[in-house]
Amino acid sequence: MAAMISPSPAKPAGTPAAPPCTFVIFGASGDLTGRLLTPALYHLQREGLLDAGFEILGVDRVENNDEGFRKTLGEALHTLGADAERGIDEAAWGQLAANIHYLTGDFADPSTYQGLAAHLDQRQRATGASNAVFYLAVAPRFFAPIAAALSTAGLLDESDTAFRRLIVEKPFGTDLASAQDLNAKLLAVATEKQIYRIDHYLGKETVQNIMAFRFGNGMFEPIWNRDHIECVQITAAETVGVERRGRFYDGTGALRDMVPNHLFQLLSMVAMEAPNSFDADAVRTEKAKVVEAVRDLTPEDAAKVVVRGQYDAGTVLGKPRAAYRQEPDVAPDSRTETFVAMKLAIDNWRWSGVPFYLRTGKSLAVRRTEIAIQFKKAPAVLFRDAVNAPMPNLLVISIQPDEGISLRFAAKVPGREMRLGQVEMDFRYAEHFKAEPQTGYETLIYDCLTGDPTLFQRADNIEAGWFEVQQIQRLWGGLTTPPDLYPAGSDGPACADELLARDGYAWLPLT
Repeated sequence: MAAMISPSPAKPAGTPAAPPCTFVIFGASGDLTGRLLTPALYHLQREGLLDAGFEILGVDRVENNDEGFRKTLGEALHTLGADAERGIDEAAWGQLAANIHYLTGDFADPSTYQGLAAHLDQRQRATGASNAVFYLAVAPRFFAPIAAALSTAGLLDESDTAFRRLIVEKPFGTDLASAQDLNAKLLAVATEKQIYRIDHYLGKETVQNIMAFRFGNGMFEPIWNRDHIECVQITAAETVGVERRGRFYDGTGALRDMVPNHLFQLLSMVAMEAPNSFDADAVRTEKAKVVEAVRDLTPEDAAKVVVRGQYDAGTVLGKPRAAYRQEPDVAPDSRTETFVAMKLAIDNWRWSGVPFYLRTGKSLAVRRTEIAIQFKKAPAVLFRDAVNAPMPNLLVISIQPDEGISLRFAAKVPGREMRLGQVEMDFRYAEHFKAEPQTGYETLIYDCLTGDPTLFQRADNIEAGWFEVQQIQRLWGGLTTPPDLYPAGSDGPACADELLARDGYAWLPLT
């Protein structure tokens, strides 16, 4: 018997349920649906945030039916992730499962969209609900064709009483030209307010808390500038290798996979100016300004401030890991980077002269995403005779896996002499708020259902990110030398350490 679970604290009193809607998942048989979307929708159901008129409609070429699709999603929910360990609220799952349906169809076949239109028409006649969200959990090559087919079938047409929205997963393009092309094709069939470009990093509580932390505390925002901050580090480290995605990853690499989206989103949240409100366009405009203010790199600049690495054989979390070039579906002479680190400058008044260091990689020592703010050292005059000189204060915002914030500062070590030691104050979401497991998609799906695009990327923001890395892509495209190797399970290649050492800094260790 499943464990009984108390009501989730994620829904404050008065939070309204999303309006009734048909949530259409293209690519419903894929890993994303079972591993992330189903748990997220289950959490929203359990929190009372889905209307009784909410339904899920899976669409895929894989032969299936309503009963089989419900069974597949139920098995995924009961076997994957933290919920399976804690126990499933069977009543909540039963309510969600009762409204799960399936449509077998090829994405390129017009009859698929005719069947979808018939389903939506029948539902409107039966319940009066005609809202629909189309989630493109498919390979990027299907984004534009599916959107065009939906438009041709009239399924993106809105009315005063019904919305139609499109959620697009990453990668959103592979370079500036492809991102611009995709934006043009989507905007030819839908308005910007209908398009929700999703990045699950922005659904994490700690990422959203950056704005609350900065702009809601009078002690931090006055020192959040070049006068007090020495440098900023943004790290997105993964322990996983390429898993079963060798063919995709070998044509993509760490730069395209992580930098223009995940890392630039974190960069913009940390460096943005205060918006005049929490209106979606006000927030997204300030974020876009940060990316636009990043100093453009020439190929010559990129060669000096951007480094790349590729994992070699090693040990990750106590288990042997083959070299990247020995992974399935990876070319034996591949020059694809699995690690990238860079130094960026933001040319505006607040951040002039402050270096921003970004790094991301696979098969590293730990899984960790964090932002480290290193403040300038206090004058050491008073402590010139002390045993230890003051170290810089350090503020670390942990995004995953342990969401929280820590602050390092100096304190006197007990004893007869003046000796300074470093102490930390830690805040952890799970401990303070008794937070329950979340996938990161709950907030984003709820926001889409309620029409709040604040945490989704706008077309100009996407293109600005690709613009900033295009010179790096051009430089690397002309190189014949392979990336620097680093042992799997390490902190990355030595060239990344040298990048900071030249400026007198060091990365926060991963181990």
